[in-house]
Amino acid sequence: MTERHSASPHPANHVAKSFTRVAMVVGKLALVCALLWQFLWIASPAIGQNLFSAPNPLSSNHAASNRAVVQTPQVRAELVALAPEGIAAGDTIHLGLLLEHASGWHTYWKNPGDSGLPTELNWQLPSGWQAGAIQWPTPLKLRIGELANYGYEGRTLLPVAVTIPADWTPDTNHGTFARTDEVTIALEANWLVCKLECIPESGQFTLTLPTQTSTGLYAQDFQNAWSDIPVEITQSIHGSHADAQGDRLMVHIEGLPEHLQGQQLELFIDEPQVVTHGARAQKEWQQRWDGTAWQADIPLALDRQASGKHLNIVITRLSQSEGGDWDPTARSTNDAMGWQLQVPITTGWPATLQAQPSPALLQALADNAQAASTHRTSEKSGLPVVASTQTTWSLHEWAWMLLFAFAGGALLNLMPCVFPVLAIKALSIVQSNHSHTSQRRSAWAYGAGVVVSFAAMGAAVLALRSAGAQLGWGFQLQSPWFVAALALLFTVMGLALAGAVQFGLWVPQRWRSAGASQGASAAFASGVLASLVASPCTGPFMGAALGAALSFPVAAAMGIFLVMGIGMALPLMALVWFPQLINRLPRPGAWMETFRNAMAFPMFATVVWLLWVLANQVGINAMVAWLAVLWALSFSLWLIGKRPAGQHNVGLQVLWLAVLALPLAIAAWSGRYFALTQNAPSTHSASAASEQGLWQDWSAQTQADSLAAQRPVFVDFTATWCITCQYNKMTTLADNDVLADFAAANVLLLRADWTRQNPAITQALNALGRTGVPTYALHMPGQAPVVMMEILDKTELRAQLKALATP
Repeated sequence: MTERHSASPHPANHVAKSFTRVAMVVGKLALVCALLWQFLWIASPAIGQNLFSAPNPLSSNHAASNRAVVQTPQVRAELVALAPEGIAAGDTIHLGLLLEHASGWHTYWKNPGDSGLPTELNWQLPSGWQAGAIQWPTPLKLRIGELANYGYEGRTLLPVAVTIPADWTPDTNHGTFARTDEVTIALEANWLVCKLECIPESGQFTLTLPTQTSTGLYAQDFQNAWSDIPVEITQSIHGSHADAQGDRLMVHIEGLPEHLQGQQLELFIDEPQVVTHGARAQKEWQQRWDGTAWQADIPLALDRQASGKHLNIVITRLSQSEGGDWDPTARSTNDAMGWQLQVPITTGWPATLQAQPSPALLQALADNAQAASTHRTSEKSGLPVVASTQTTWSLHEWAWMLLFAFAGGALLNLMPCVFPVLAIKALSIVQSNHSHTSQRRSAWAYGAGVVVSFAAMGAAVLALRSAGAQLGWGFQLQSPWFVAALALLFTVMGLALAGAVQFGLWVPQRWRSAGASQGASAAFASGVLASLVASPCTGPFMGAALGAALSFPVAAAMGIFLVMGIGMALPLMALVWFPQLINRLPRPGAWMETFRNAMAFPMFATVVWLLWVLANQVGINAMVAWLAVLWALSFSLWLIGKRPAGQHNVGLQVLWLAVLALPLAIAAWSGRYFALTQNAPSTHSASAASEQGLWQDWSAQTQADSLAAQRPVFVDFTATWCITCQYNKMTTLADNDVLADFAAANVLLLRADWTRQNPAITQALNALGRTGVPTYALHMPGQAPVVMMEILDKTELRAQLKALATP
């Protein structure tokens, strides 16, 4: 019997195979690490820092490290910064609290007048930084009967200069991968806001600033604030003085600017309890000119403090509300609002019984600050507590809004931003060989993905708005990072549809088999994706439903978002529930591959649109940088699909990894550049917004001025990421006949660009009962505004304009 021997492999073969396996494993690990590092390198402002940096002591009590806005029904407060040259040792930068008061409400100057308290700012800055005092803008005199306060209404910025020591270096917080190209500022602010009633409020703010790039989004607000700061007069004031004569204060001022001489003036003293604030000009107090010297005779306060050696005085023109002829709101930014000087007191006065702020008010402020501190340490969200408002609503109105939400969600399927994803899902249904039961399960999963996504987006909008953020539907596309991520997603989807990338080759065979049997997961993901790309669109009926949702209680509002998701999901689900509809579709065949490849081009067209949106948000250079990221990652994905199959040719594997490293490096560098430049202000200039000189940039003041002059106003609330907006612009608003009708009716055309976050535009939308774009409003003097449908009807619009032009 012949003995059989198995061939024993040579030891060298063992070594070669082991080396090959080790090389392959190392190569795969290197690839995974490279992809992970590239992602963290690009997204480091949001992710890399959180993963690899030690906690920042300035924001250790906050889960979210960048809470720059606090909003209550009375005031929107925001921590803002100006560092046009970046942040470096020895520099001076500017910080400030931007206050936007609701109509009729005001906060206070450093001398609040007869009542009130000045705004307080308590800073937490990097080591060595020094914050100066508030650079107080010239206040307004605000009367309440016979009393008078000094403060601010409307939009006001309280700027502060911050000096950085010459030996300062960014704090790495002892983290190996910690960011050294940004710093975090923290602020605790307290203010008293009053109308007829007064409410003590406070806010905790944090703001992360880049050190290597410009921060200048609020440059105009800083310029406006600085132009409102009183101009200091230091020369030619010799002979100026103040002295007490009984219960009167006699003020004699020399050296005022020539253009003020002969005019009626107003006097503010920055110390409380010196003069009677409510005294009226030419009645309780007198003024006159003695040559170039201005003299005033003012009653001292009954509860006055003892005099010091000097008085710090602010001089303004006498306003119309005080009997003068000066309108503080009508001046140009080049015209000084006030002048300040220090005069010696030649004859002083003793103190009388001093009035203090109400103990109840001081206790309320203390309780407010304590509540805010407790909230910060106990709540993970880090969001401030704000007052809630009660709104009236009815079940009848809610039922109508639910109907509108359902119709609007169904019509979203016809929007061009949704069609590519919908076509892909329809293709998968036609190709499916599963049973009808499995197809129904897939349809339910798709519907669940849509509804859950709408619920999540609705909850996010409601939560953020309740926290003070000025947001509306489609708010996520105001973020350049979100737009860039969508462009990357659609690029990859287009490559997959075109057959350039085969994702199935990347995973083990057993995973592919498991994924193929889990159609519900893929269907759910399709529903999420469809909802994601539908979010920037506002179709017919949606505007009214979304606007009402944000004025309803939370449960009723969430019902509207859920029904809107059901409306969007229902048409495709009906295709599966009713087999006769599927039978009407073409039979599967070779045309399916062609159709799948053709669907890549709508995806690439969507990428072009998203890049255009991105260019309007961050500038052409940053957009080109992200375009390089898309190219490099596309090349990388194609190379990964071409990975050498053999395990014995180590040299070929190494060469493949070396080639793959090149586009990954380009993607990392370009992504880094994009991250550093994406905070640049929008390049969507006024000239682009005012096509042919017919359209002007919207502002509340421009709109009010036009209506006051009895001229109608048409406002186009738009955004570059809103496809419906662009459709209406091309088909109706750019039509020569429509523009001629606007001109014949003498209508002022204003365009409110909501491409990036703009609280003023958000408030204007809310006032119209809308939360997103497109929104079109025709304002006529003395009448309620006419809010039009989201898809403009040119015939109807022209009819309205012709009726307006007819006497």
